[in-house]
Amino acid sequence: MTTTPLPPNPTAPTRYTGDTLQGIPVITELAVSDLPAGDRHRFFFQGVQMGTGQHWYVPVVVAKGSRPGPCVTLTAGVHGDEVSGIDAVQRVMAQLDPTVMAGSVIAVLGVSRPAIEYTRPFWPMAMQGGQSVDMNRIWPGDETGDNAPTRHAGLLWNRLLRPNAPVAAIDYHTITTGSAFTLFLFADLRQAAIRQMAELFPVEHIKDDPGLAGTLETTLVESGIPALTVEIGEGRRFESQKIALAVEGSLNVLKHHGIVPGPLGRTAAEVGTVFGDSLETVRATTGGFLELLVELRDRVTPGQPVAIQRNAFGDVVAEYQAPVAGEIAVVARDALCEPGRRIVQILYNQQAG
Repeated sequence: MTTTPLPPNPTAPTRYTGDTLQGIPVITELAVSDLPAGDRHRFFFQGVQMGTGQHWYVPVVVAKGSRPGPCVTLTAGVHGDEVSGIDAVQRVMAQLDPTVMAGSVIAVLGVSRPAIEYTRPFWPMAMQGGQSVDMNRIWPGDETGDNAPTRHAGLLWNRLLRPNAPVAAIDYHTITTGSAFTLFLFADLRQAAIRQMAELFPVEHIKDDPGLAGTLETTLVESGIPALTVEIGEGRRFESQKIALAVEGSLNVLKHHGIVPGPLGRTAAEVGTVFGDSLETVRATTGGFLELLVELRDRVTPGQPVAIQRNAFGDVVAEYQAPVAGEIAVVARDALCEPGRRIVQILYNQQAG
């Protein structure tokens, strides 16, 4: 017997399954409006089924203020090896006191559950011998889609993210395993509300980015919710200094919207954030062992050497130069480098050139 998904309903109440996991109630729909005010609430959101018929469950925390106010949504774990974002959101939520808040903060802590369990970037499936799906290319999903992660995204979008009408949303990532990123924002600075939010973050780099179809950030923006993506360094490990700055910027956003009291922390203007509108990628032309000649935040000029590659005998097989003037935002961390592998990415201003 098949079941037809319920249509999304922005006025629907929080729906409980009646089950609990580790003492935490399971829900299939979240309505912040009907939760008790002045308190913190924990749930497991019932996501898509596995092949065995059991479900993937997504941890959700809601800090609902004692006074009415706007809602901000924080999401992390869209990619399973990008764990610093989860830590950053946990730290934001730990600093919130619902008894003095005006409004609510929703934290979705681990969107792509099977990818997180195996510390993999993409959602692994059993279908067709074992495929994987990038969950940050399939939003807003489809509850009746042709694979599990698409349906999972549809459930989250229709029953948790969209109905609670956040005034802003922040999606936390890192770069994938094998590379390193600065503390970096992707934000569509053409939109005043998004620019204002981006400038509240004391980050190293901000890219003026129109967005990519299927990402959670772009889908939120297209639905009228100001959103940006925070990239917090490397995958698979916590980078405490970058996490602390991401938390500071996130709290600035909550203070800006009047959800939490207190003065703003440091902002982009105070830390000298570098802005750009393009990322230039230097890729390996051959296989070999990589020696980087630059590091994150290094300024480079056209023609400047950035890396060399050697074969197993130690012969130099390739040398790489910066094609543009800018600042290094991404570097490869794996020494063994296959053809086509990203070696460095340079943030620069194409319009200025």
